Amino acid sequence: MSPFLVPGTLVRHPECPDWGIGQIQSVVGPRVTVNFEHEGKVVLNLARVDLEIVEVERD
Repeated sequence: MSPFLVPGTLVRHPECPDWGIGQIQSVVGPRVTVNFEHEGKVVLNLARVDLEIVEVERD
């Protein structure tokens, strides 16, 4: 598991791009709860999904 997957991190689900960008709400062991723009809250198993971290551009 990536040490960067912490609450507040923005991610994408590589197999479900239509869900949009999600924000990690909690991480408990291999389970992560993500609130996606177009899908809502989803609990994922990080042993099965390799979430992509979204880089935020800052001015």
